[in-house]
Amino acid sequence: MKLLRLAPENTKFGFMRFRRVSYPLSAALSIVSVMLFLFVGMNFGIDFAGGTQVDMRAKSGEANIADIRPKAESLGVGPVEVQRIGAQSDALLRLGVQPGGDAGQQTAIAKLRDAFGADYEFRSVDSVGPTISAELVQRGTLGVVVAIIAVLTYLWFRFEWQFAVGAIIGTMHDLLLTVGFFCVTQLEFNQTSIAAILTIVGYSLNETVVVLDRIREVMRKYKRLSTAEIIDMSVNAVLPRTIMTATTVFLALLALFFLGGHVIRSFSAAMIWGIFVATYSSIFICSPMLIYMGVRAETFDRMREKEAAGADVKAKEKA
Repeated sequence: MKLLRLAPENTKFGFMRFRRVSYPLSAALSIVSVMLFLFVGMNFGIDFAGGTQVDMRAKSGEANIADIRPKAESLGVGPVEVQRIGAQSDALLRLGVQPGGDAGQQTAIAKLRDAFGADYEFRSVDSVGPTISAELVQRGTLGVVVAIIAVLTYLWFRFEWQFAVGAIIGTMHDLLLTVGFFCVTQLEFNQTSIAAILTIVGYSLNETVVVLDRIREVMRKYKRLSTAEIIDMSVNAVLPRTIMTATTVFLALLALFFLGGHVIRSFSAAMIWGIFVATYSSIFICSPMLIYMGVRAETFDRMREKEAAGADVKAKEKA
């Protein structure tokens, strides 16, 4: 029985010949992403922008989420997040900030009571003010920054410093383009989006480590080949694995995007974008950096010689 292959064996595609195009393109996209973030901004959800959340319980014993969302959105109160919490009878509605301040918020709540009061009990109505929203923004940003620093520290100790620099640039490239994606699409940016960004960082790190490990292995084996030839050989070697991984993740995210509902749509959309960006950067951004930094097989030989000399010095000092 033949195994399914998404990529032919023994490919010899010259990836590095596109590095003179990929770098200017990625630099331009990164600059555009920063400009969009500064001048257009992201569509912050209720978690970050503030609003009102309403906890309701169905009098009949089961909350019909599929009916609540379109009915609530038809009231003219803007986008409404609806999700089930706890028991089957409980539902949580989230409304954005209404025009008109407190009076606008009270009007929106009154509309909800008129529409759902006969079938649902309003257990609580809470406002998410600007102070709480600002605190959530700070905590979310701090979480992302700490995670990135931890990842970059791992990369620095995991590889030689030239490899680590390439991996760091590739990871930052993925983050910038993901921020630009949120700015362009205006998908709601909420706490699940923070989870998506951290997941993309992890996926990008995984792809980068796989490619760099193979490059280091091939570079130690074939010392007479140029760095570009070694990188092409390495990328072609891991290409079937890369395509298989990206395809399986993409199919799972596609199901989440179309069947997972409104609550996780921004998460799944960002992740779909992220797997393409992470795969692209591991091949066309991180790997070519080794060429520009002048990494060759001799680099490892010199490093091993220095390590051996340092070990000898320590041994003599102990003796």
